[in-house]
Amino acid sequence: MSNIQTNPVPRRNLELVLLFIALVVSIGANWMVGIANQNQIDQKFIAQGAVLAGCALAVHVVLRIWAKYADPFILPVVVTLNGLGLAMIHRVDNAINTEAASSQLMYTGVAMAAAVITLWAIRDHRILRRGTYIFLAASVILLLLPLIPGVGMEINGSRIWIAVGPFTFQPGEIAKITLALFFAGYLSSNRDLILLAGRKIGPLQFPRFRDMGPMLIAWAVSIGVLVFQRDLGSSVLFFGLFMAMIYVATGRISWIVIGLGLVAVAGVFAVNFMNHVQLRVDAWINAFDPEIYNRQYGSSRQIVQGLFGLGTGGMTGTGLGEGSPRLVPLANSDMIVAVLGEELGLIGISAIIMLFVILVSRGIRAALGTRDGFGKLLATGLSFTLALQCFVVIGGVTRLIPLTGLTTPFMSAGGSALLSNWIIVALLLLVSHNARRPVTTSGPLTADEALRVKEFNQRSALDATPEPEPVRTNSSKDKPTQAAASSSKNNSGSKPATEGGKA
Repeated sequence: MSNIQTNPVPRRNLELVLLFIALVVSIGANWMVGIANQNQIDQKFIAQGAVLAGCALAVHVVLRIWAKYADPFILPVVVTLNGLGLAMIHRVDNAINTEAASSQLMYTGVAMAAAVITLWAIRDHRILRRGTYIFLAASVILLLLPLIPGVGMEINGSRIWIAVGPFTFQPGEIAKITLALFFAGYLSSNRDLILLAGRKIGPLQFPRFRDMGPMLIAWAVSIGVLVFQRDLGSSVLFFGLFMAMIYVATGRISWIVIGLGLVAVAGVFAVNFMNHVQLRVDAWINAFDPEIYNRQYGSSRQIVQGLFGLGTGGMTGTGLGEGSPRLVPLANSDMIVAVLGEELGLIGISAIIMLFVILVSRGIRAALGTRDGFGKLLATGLSFTLALQCFVVIGGVTRLIPLTGLTTPFMSAGGSALLSNWIIVALLLLVSHNARRPVTTSGPLTADEALRVKEFNQRSALDATPEPEPVRTNSSKDKPTQAAASSSKNNSGSKPATEGGKA
């Protein structure tokens, strides 16, 4: 085996170099925001740089110790996105006199600490497979929490929050991880039953309900709860996660056909019978209608101002700190892509999209490289979650699809989303570590490796067991043998007489 495959030190050294570049870009962006505000170095600037650098180096050290074969590109890419998000939130604070950057900095520290704890506590992602149904129960509980009177809170028309002391938390952000863990565990254990057992109707193969029942129930409960919570974005995300993972597990185009059919039916139903969806679709189609633009609830002002911001930025942008984010509603959360497009231009926003493409592609590469089915499905599901979020957010800002309320991963203000996304990063790093770790013949075996060795030994023992001797029966084929035996006995009995005759 070559040194490139077995020596993890160059991989971690490359990560450290890329991490240094990521910190330079992030801190430099924050410095430029300070210059535009005529305050080059202040307490916010020092605090943001120190917290981001310290937490990033802490994750790097943990990877050197416990996940030394992990992908070296994932952490620097995420630190760059997180740092640019902090700088842009600081920029919006200066424009509208808010303090969201301080809260986001605290959330960044908590989220990166959660990633460190995940890397330290789990070590091997395959142990998560044991808790498949625990993750299902956790998902249902997390999704139901905001509906409990006295616990849930309604903000901006959606009841997806709970109060945790002086803070608010969105349990659905953690539910997307637990659902991905459940789907990965269930599909990796029941893939053959889903593929082989069932009924064929025309060109489509449908599995038995008892094989798909737990997944369908989990999906239906999650979508149903989110409908009552009026959370369109998470509904789209969970549905996409379900369809992507079932397709990857089975490889059947029929699931794509079924998924598109369900999307069409659900879309028609939502547009005709759900008021908040009607308003969003109306604002999307008739965004420049003055009546819709000026109405109090369901206005198209977000879309229109975001499009004007993107148009103002042009190719190169107005420069950090030189735009007008105060004109865009929710500029530091839902519409941060529009603010980035205005101040960084098409070139800058394209570079950010490329960072997301690199992140998702490295996650898919980890899925392709890992040797266990659970890890393949888990890394694929988590990577698709990040990709779908980016598509839905950017598609909504550019008016390709209606706005859904999802936020840009790692960049938008919000602690719940940042926490869940950093945990996703930690899980992807663990899967990539397992995918690149050389297979050794010494040291303790993992649970999956021990199970495979046990099954192999059992098969070998069965193959080595000698076949029993055939039982003789009184058939016609045995008669000559019996006659020969009788003749032998007679000859032995007449031996003295024969000898006497010879004498």
